Amino acid sequence: MSDVMVDHTQKLEETAVPNNLEQQDKQDEEQPQQSVQENAEYEDEELHKHLVPDIIQLPLIPPSAVEFNFASYFAPDFMKPGNDQYVYRHANGLCVVGLASTHLAFKDKGGITAVDFNVGKSDRSGMKVTGKRKKNAQHFESNTALCKVCTNGDSYIVRCCVKGSLLEVNERLIKQPELLHSSADREGYIAIIMPKPADWLKVKASLLSLEEFKKLRVLC
Repeated sequence: MSDVMVDHTQKLEETAVPNNLEQQDKQDEEQPQQSVQENAEYEDEELHKHLVPDIIQLPLIPPSAVEFNFASYFAPDFMKPGNDQYVYRHANGLCVVGLASTHLAFKDKGGITAVDFNVGKSDRSGMKVTGKRKKNAQHFESNTALCKVCTNGDSYIVRCCVKGSLLEVNERLIKQPELLHSSADREGYIAIIMPKPADWLKVKASLLSLEEFKKLRVLC
């Protein structure tokens, strides 16, 4: 092979190498951009799943405010047969106590006519709790009476169901006892109680979940 051909071949090889490197550099630049774009598309897809869920997976009836914000527990036949009460526990530890829809008071003719918080040695409606430390809050046992619910022919004692500090009673029920009929699990609640974590764990073991309570009352 002549020296001219050797020189020409070497020049072609030398010029080809930079071209290959340049193409590789472009590919290296494109790959990170492509990867970033793919990650962004994946994140958008995941976000879309959360913001716009599959309609097939949605419940036929949306959860109520109580179901969404509280864990529901029940104390069936508390102290007496038919005295069913609920305990709705919020994530912050507060417990809302009231009459379950299966309580005997709702079955009396004429319905509930009055709610009296003057039980025991004090009027529960006169208790006023103040400040972050819940000053003046009284500590009650789970069987402590909260109020008396009266019907045309009978009366029923509503109890704490939870050992803890009584923070509030629903004074609206004094003038509007009908709230127990229209919304016993919302505006018609009886009281709000704050149990200690250890006390809550003890009482929780004695309560029924919503599903357990439904099965119990269906069987009954």
